[in-house]
Amino acid sequence: MTKFSDYANIFRFAKLTRDEGILEIRFHTNEGVLQWDLEAHAELGKIFRAVSEDRENRVVILTGTGDAFTGPRANPVVAVASHSSLTSPQAWDRIVGDGRRLEEDLLNIEVPVIAALNGPPFRHMEIPLMSDIVISSDTALFEDRAHFTDGNLVPGDSIHLVCATLMGWNRARYLQLMGQTLNAKQAYDLGLVSELLPPKDVLPRAWEIARTLTKKSTLLLRYTRAIFVHEMKKKMADHLPLGLALEGLAVTQYFSDLKQED
Repeated sequence: MTKFSDYANIFRFAKLTRDEGILEIRFHTNEGVLQWDLEAHAELGKIFRAVSEDRENRVVILTGTGDAFTGPRANPVVAVASHSSLTSPQAWDRIVGDGRRLEEDLLNIEVPVIAALNGPPFRHMEIPLMSDIVISSDTALFEDRAHFTDGNLVPGDSIHLVCATLMGWNRARYLQLMGQTLNAKQAYDLGLVSELLPPKDVLPRAWEIARTLTKKSTLLLRYTRAIFVHEMKKKMADHLPLGLALEGLAVTQYFSDLKQED
C-alpha cells in the first residue's frame, strides 16, 4: 500500500501536507502561482495517482498559491509559441497520455475532494470544478481562453465535457467560442461553485468542511465519492481520447499552415 511518506516530498509543483486524514495539495511554481506548462501537466497526474493509492487519505483539499489557483492568463502570442514544438505524432502521444492520466487519476481519488479556489483558475479550470465541493474566493474569474480563443486549440482535453456537464451545452459552447469570462458571482449563480468568501477565508473554510466530513466512516466517504464520480468517469472514457486526438490534429494543421505562409 502506498504511504504518505512515499510521495509527500517528491513533487516539484505541489506541496502536500496531511493532518488526521485530511490531505492538502497546494499547487505552486517556486512557491508562487502555478505556471502551467508541459512539466506541470505531466506531474499533476502523478500526484493524483499517488494520492488515489494511499488509503489513509480521507478527504483531499486542492488549492493554489498566491492570487490565482493556476496561471498564467492566456496570451495569444505566448500560447502559439508554447505549442510550436507540439507538431509531431510523438509529441502529441505524450500529451494524450499525460492528459488522460491527469483527468482519470483525479477521478480515481476515492475520497471526497474539496477545491479551495484562492483565486482564478486561468488554466484547466475543469480540475477544481470536478471536485465534490468547490469553495471560491470572491475575486476568482472563470474562463477558457487558452484553447479556442487565444491558443488556437480545440478544447478537447475534458474542459469541453466538464463545462457542458456543469453549465449546460449552450452556455459552455458560448464561453469557449467567445472567450467569455465569468466573475465569481456569475459562477456561483450557474452552480459552478457552492460558496463565495474573501480570499483569506477560503482555505480555512475548506479545512472546516473537511473536518466535518472526516467524522463520517471511511467507507461512507469512499463509497459516496464513488457514486458521485461514476457518471463522469464514463463520460471521460467516451469523450477524452477523441477530444485529445482532435486537439492534436488541429494544432498540427495550424502550424503546417504557418509554415506554408512563410
